[in-house]
Amino acid sequence: MIMLTRGHLAGLILGTALAGANALAQEGVAALWELNCLSCHGNRGQGGGAGTRTLLTDDLYDQKHDRPFFNIIRDGDKDSGMPGFRNSLNDAQVWGLVVHIRELQLRNLRKRGGPLVAPEVKDGVANARDTSFKIVPVVESGLDVPWAVDFLPTAKAGEQAPMLITERPGGVRLFQDGKLGQSLTGLPAVRNQGQGGMMDVAVHPDYATNGWIYLAFSHGRNSVEDAEGMRQGMTKVVRGKIKGNAWVSQETIFEARKEHYLATGLHFGSRIVFTEPQSGGKRYIYFSIGERGREQLAQDLSRPNGKVFRVWEDGSVPTDNPFVGQDIGGAKAYDEVWSYGHRNPQGLTMGLDGTLWDTEHGPRGGDEVNVIEKGRNYGWPLVAHSINYSGTPFKTPWLMDESAATEANIKMPAFRWLPSIGACGLDVIRGPMFAAWKGDLIAGGLAGQNVDRIRMKDGEMVEREELVFDRGRVRDVVCGPEGAIYVVLNDPDSVIKLVETTK
Repeated sequence: MIMLTRGHLAGLILGTALAGANALAQEGVAALWELNCLSCHGNRGQGGGAGTRTLLTDDLYDQKHDRPFFNIIRDGDKDSGMPGFRNSLNDAQVWGLVVHIRELQLRNLRKRGGPLVAPEVKDGVANARDTSFKIVPVVESGLDVPWAVDFLPTAKAGEQAPMLITERPGGVRLFQDGKLGQSLTGLPAVRNQGQGGMMDVAVHPDYATNGWIYLAFSHGRNSVEDAEGMRQGMTKVVRGKIKGNAWVSQETIFEARKEHYLATGLHFGSRIVFTEPQSGGKRYIYFSIGERGREQLAQDLSRPNGKVFRVWEDGSVPTDNPFVGQDIGGAKAYDEVWSYGHRNPQGLTMGLDGTLWDTEHGPRGGDEVNVIEKGRNYGWPLVAHSINYSGTPFKTPWLMDESAATEANIKMPAFRWLPSIGACGLDVIRGPMFAAWKGDLIAGGLAGQNVDRIRMKDGEMVEREELVFDRGRVRDVVCGPEGAIYVVLNDPDSVIKLVETTK
């Protein structure tokens, strides 16, 4: 349990502190902190009031303390003199104070450095745990909001594999022999509004024999406009082939029902992942779609919002998908749905052991790493590790009613970033480089401008290391065929790679 000192009591019950707590809650958790906590814990969490200890240690930043922090703020601790706030703050407000503590802790970590932040690059080399690496530019200019990369298996031994790069405004370009080509012609038109546009590219593992390449993009329903004239849109997945510099032979893999297109510019997802060949040689593909800014639709199986989908590589539906043929309140479920309750999954990868992982955005706090399982509910917006963007309380990470939690079938994340990093891009380290990290996840962050290495064991996070920070907004991370870790950046729009060196 986190022990907060007896001196905290005096600072927490001064004057109108408790009486005004609920009113100030809507002004934000920072106001709650100032009213109830600052006098003992300080404006930065540094402690000092009546001997209160600092909250800014590396150990206390660990996610294992999430629930103990919550419990002691809500229920108090008589031995330490810490009063409980159960009668003056609701659970969401209490959790909001935990989020505020996490924000203070990260601010302090960034200021003082240490083992939880990216290693300093000295003489071009960063010394990480178990190995070291250098950061090498790949594409330094000419890109327009690059979103994703994948590689064609056509390189000669020792050469850089040709790399396909998507650009959010709608382009797909080939980088080969050190040169960035023009965008392919004949590409599908994208709805380049808000967060949407051309998104993921995934080369079929059997490309050498079938030539298929898959794209995820925001598709506009041109014939329907809202009152402001904005086209409605939804994420669509197609496959096609490249002939010369042209996109040809396009086939639709997934397209939502037209009545489910929306005019918002938010939360399209999307990533595409292949499985190993199944009986008959065909593969499944998984792909993700965000909830498009419509929170409750993530819980509605008759809508495509906030879901991870599974189909055969040609787009046909596997008969053993969990919701095939189900009726949802008079509406038909999407047969392609594999899991639901997602917010905005912009990372999706298959582990070396066949585990499907995703990363997804929370609002302010609580981006997630999840083990994706058949038919499971990932909780959005019923539970969340976050607060609202405005700083006001939102939800808690747990449903306090155990019967409701059981009924909701919610699977908790294996790891959460708190504060948020804007999780985007996810892959697994395959080798031959970085052999000490083989099987670990690599995850990127837009707002956090970071690349993290995450080691999982039995579905739980056991080690995390930040590899890169402050090089730009990380849009994608991919383990290349030679084992280097490729990082797609926005602002600056570029591609870099991490190449292992010998210590």
